[in-house]
Amino acid sequence: MQTRPKLSVPPPLRGADRGSFAEGTVKRRLPDIARRVLRENVLPDTAALEMLIDEMPYALIRPLTDTHAPDFTLWQSAIDRYRNQNWLEIPWFFAETYFFRRIIEAVDYFRTGIDPYRQQKEEALAMGLTAVPTLARELVLTQNAGWQEDIFRRLLLAALWGNQVDLSLWAADAEVKPDHTDDAARWAHVLVDDGTAVTDRLYALDQMRLHILVDNAGPELLADLMLADYLLTCGKAGQVHLHLKLFPTFVSDATPDDVAATLRRLCAEPTEAVRLWGERLAQAQADGRLQTHTHPFITSPHPLWHMPNDLRRQLAQADLLISKGDANYRRALGDAHWPFTTPFADVVSYLPAPTLFLRVCKSNVLAGLTPDQLTTLNNQDADWVTSGRWGLIQQA
Repeated sequence: MQTRPKLSVPPPLRGADRGSFAEGTVKRRLPDIARRVLRENVLPDTAALEMLIDEMPYALIRPLTDTHAPDFTLWQSAIDRYRNQNWLEIPWFFAETYFFRRIIEAVDYFRTGIDPYRQQKEEALAMGLTAVPTLARELVLTQNAGWQEDIFRRLLLAALWGNQVDLSLWAADAEVKPDHTDDAARWAHVLVDDGTAVTDRLYALDQMRLHILVDNAGPELLADLMLADYLLTCGKAGQVHLHLKLFPTFVSDATPDDVAATLRRLCAEPTEAVRLWGERLAQAQADGRLQTHTHPFITSPHPLWHMPNDLRRQLAQADLLISKGDANYRRALGDAHWPFTTPFADVVSYLPAPTLFLRVCKSNVLAGLTPDQLTTLNNQDADWVTSGRWGLIQQA
């Protein structure tokens, strides 16, 4: 059984890469996120957050202190490897995941339950709900017609571009965000489109087991739930499993509490089609057709090929695994300096189930492009790989 990429893994991205997006993240973006947490929350003690801000980027990283946390042992063994390195020297993915885990330590999440990003998540959900009534009415019509490939493709597109709403990059109240105004623009900005190959695979499947590595709450989660509801209602899926974060992280990443809050909002909406959509999802959750899961590994700093055996066995049960978002994509590629033309399947060949990645490009980690694509993109859009304007529907 293959458990690593077929190819030798290049060095990881680091904040020490001069002039890189990673360097800007560690030096500026992450401390700004911590400052926003201080502004938006009434905390019993702010010293730990203030100390975190002061440490970045030149202090050496330190062990965690919340020994009662369910992932404490996992994190301690990971931290030991980098104890004598500062925030710029450690791998970038480690730095980001460790930063958000330090915020969880600072608010004592596993005792207090404080979601430090609650305010922004609520604003993002409210924003997403403005478009839901029309979509929910359309969903009713499509479900009555049963499985249709073109409808599935449209829902895949919506699930992809829902990933543009990323609160760790663009706050809910940001004036300028990446956006595409219509489906024509969205399709035009898809760099790899393996959606047809996936629909061909699904053609012969009914009552399949779909597993989704969920990314963001808010508009993206709404799109994921719309896809789940469609597949369950038309009979193409028998079960949908949502793999969520153990704790609030990357500002907008979805937890089981976010799914519960979203379903409550849908079930309370005045528009009948929206309310019925929420009730269908709630019923699917009650009878086990829609299930939510957490695992400490999903919020760990490790590449996806280090997944423990219990998680591998769980994902191996999927007829289709959908991986959402930038962080999950980075984890799948080990957040490494792969040439962008590296064959994608040769990197993610270790995955235990057929996998489709829906990812908006927000970091310098990518594989599977052609040389001509790369030349064209570099000539027309200098920051294309981090701008959030380009996306992937990419099959493993």
